[in-house]
Amino acid sequence: MNQNSPSRGLDHLVIGVADLDAAGAFYESLGFRVGARNRHPWGTENRIVQFPGAFLELITVGDGTAIPPHGPRHFSFGAFVRDALARGEGMSMLVLESTDSRADAEGFRRAGIGDFEPFFFERQAQRPDGSQVRVAFSLAFAENAAAPDCGFFLCQQHEPQNFWNPAFQQHGNGTTGLAAVFMLAAEPAAQREFLSAYAGAPAVVTAEGGLRLDLPRGRIEVLTSGAAGAAFGDEGPGRAAPSFAGFAVTVPDLARVDALLARHAIRNLRQSGRIVVPASAALGCAILFEQG
Repeated sequence: MNQNSPSRGLDHLVIGVADLDAAGAFYESLGFRVGARNRHPWGTENRIVQFPGAFLELITVGDGTAIPPHGPRHFSFGAFVRDALARGEGMSMLVLESTDSRADAEGFRRAGIGDFEPFFFERQAQRPDGSQVRVAFSLAFAENAAAPDCGFFLCQQHEPQNFWNPAFQQHGNGTTGLAAVFMLAAEPAAQREFLSAYAGAPAVVTAEGGLRLDLPRGRIEVLTSGAAGAAFGDEGPGRAAPSFAGFAVTVPDLARVDALLARHAIRNLRQSGRIVVPASAALGCAILFEQG
């Protein structure tokens, strides 16, 4: 466990999509409220699905010519998203919360899991009434040599009162929060040291040979291919290891979700206490609805 900082909760997930509006429409058919399109000066565009304290970032490449390259002590978010999308749609980055990105970046450097300058940016956001407000963030990037196709960073909110909004957190499927993120690895033990340092939480070995990290908000699970097949259905997560396989949200009523999926003819699997929309039916990122 990282002794330099407290455990960090889930902040958001970066999910690459080829067509941002089509992805937004798909998530709306699942019963999520999807925010308006935002444009970044470094070439990417996103739409957000917000929950209390955490969110999903549906992202695509807009102006590819604006994407800066990676450089010494500089992590190019846009370049990582572009390269991940070239491999296929799906979740490519995990983001945990930060209260001091500069101190966290220094902690990553000391731990040997990243030596990048924190990255600050700001933009205008649209509130439910259509008005514009400033939101601003500082990002501290880490680097996992055992999972080079997976991105990891921390996000510090500088204007949280402008970003988080209960009106954006009301979803037709009843989702109450982001519960978990799932990673696939042939050898989960190889992820243990990095994830413990990154999350500031112990990585516990599970009975199936995977890992589980319980965080102040949500959990991280690292699954073997066998466990992933059981979790996501017979077809498995649909991406090569090590990679992010999908995420889970909590809902109070699975019947409500079941009705939505049936109405929109979205393929799914019913398991004990949850409904799974497999990656092949969900733009490369499995979505689990957990009773809770």
